[in-house]
Amino acid sequence: MGKLSVTEILHKPFTSRNLLYVFKGILVGLVTGVVVSIFRLIIDKTMKGLYFIYPYMVAHPKTIILYVIATIILCIVLGFIIRPQLFYVKGSGVPQIEAVMDGQLEMHWWAALWRKFVGGLLAICPGLFLGREGPCIQMGACIGQGFSEEVFHGDKQDRNIMLACGIAAGLSAAFSAPLAGALFLVEEITLGFASATVWLAALAAAVASDLVTLLFFGLTPSLHFIYDYSVPVKDYWQLIILGIILGLFGNLYQRVILSLPKWYGRLTIIPKAWHSIVPLLLVIPIGLYYVKILGGSHDFILDLTSPHFINYLSDHLPAIGFVALLLLIRFVFSMISYGASTPGGIFMPILVLGATSGALYASIMIHAGLLAKGYFLNIVIYAMAAYFGAIEKAPFTAVVLISEMVGSIKHMMPLLVVTLIAYVINDWLGGRPIYAALKDEMMSSLDNPRKSAELTGLRS
Repeated sequence: MGKLSVTEILHKPFTSRNLLYVFKGILVGLVTGVVVSIFRLIIDKTMKGLYFIYPYMVAHPKTIILYVIATIILCIVLGFIIRPQLFYVKGSGVPQIEAVMDGQLEMHWWAALWRKFVGGLLAICPGLFLGREGPCIQMGACIGQGFSEEVFHGDKQDRNIMLACGIAAGLSAAFSAPLAGALFLVEEITLGFASATVWLAALAAAVASDLVTLLFFGLTPSLHFIYDYSVPVKDYWQLIILGIILGLFGNLYQRVILSLPKWYGRLTIIPKAWHSIVPLLLVIPIGLYYVKILGGSHDFILDLTSPHFINYLSDHLPAIGFVALLLLIRFVFSMISYGASTPGGIFMPILVLGATSGALYASIMIHAGLLAKGYFLNIVIYAMAAYFGAIEKAPFTAVVLISEMVGSIKHMMPLLVVTLIAYVINDWLGGRPIYAALKDEMMSSLDNPRKSAELTGLRS
């Protein structure tokens, strides 16, 4: 065999299909960025409104009756909106998208898209402990499928590439985290690096959608923390303990959330599309008790890590009980909210549980004299990444996501240590990637997905 020339080694110029799919990915990303930014903006503004409404109801108790009536009306409207596509729009939507990409389901993109948008707002804005990120991922996937079917008229392979672009763009826009959006696709959806075409197109979509969100929300990271202290290596034994605790807690989370359909299935007196009445009514007394705990909730994490709150937790021993109560409320009501067939995700609720767990651990260690107060914020951030990485079984996504959200990569080593330990513990206990597990649970509930009564609204 003779020596090859440069032209024989390289590809021919202008023959690559990658550029075409990068262009397609950018289109999907731009549209997804607009839709998700509007979705985020409405939720953010509504949550600010709740911070006024609930204190007003505390001061004027008679108005609670009017709020309950409005909540019941909202539940009725929400049920009628999601019922025709209940199977596709309930929950985060990520398990459904995985099933579509695996060829197990067929989804009508427009019917799912508008119902997820409106239904997600009606479920999240009243303060249910649901995240916006899952719906953003599904809406991005629907937009990608819509481009493939209505604009590009592509085949199944083209559709799946556009779905992948939408997934990456949706998560990128939800958190303003393009790298995490692309990595999530690899770790959680495709379970490995697909072809260069898919990877490049998805990355282009993620960057394009993030650029749109920057126009809406600016350059400040979604959870902008300033933490300059570094945990010394001699204290890394604490990171090991924290990782073990979060791995155990993550496994508990998986087992409980996978049991929710069975538990809610006993609530036969209320049609499934209207199960949201349970969390919608129960969230009212929670809001009256502590309104900042409502929602996903970015604001609760910012409140939990404020200098005033850190000083309160560090200087008052009874405050540990208060944080433990908040953790219990967040865990239980996150499950009640997600299990009620409502359109809403688990991304942010998982991060909030991780942050609250980290705050509880840090408070205990500070009062025991084993941790300096200056490392409180570090522990909270590490715990968010570790808890997310353990439950999602996506450690790379977890570390990159938290780094993008807080706007710093200065503390990468401790993030990796805690996340790795939590991941290994959950894996050792039999944990699986949560969305894959939810997809299997979802599909196992159907004898025949295409003939199930829940799928009768496929073309609605």
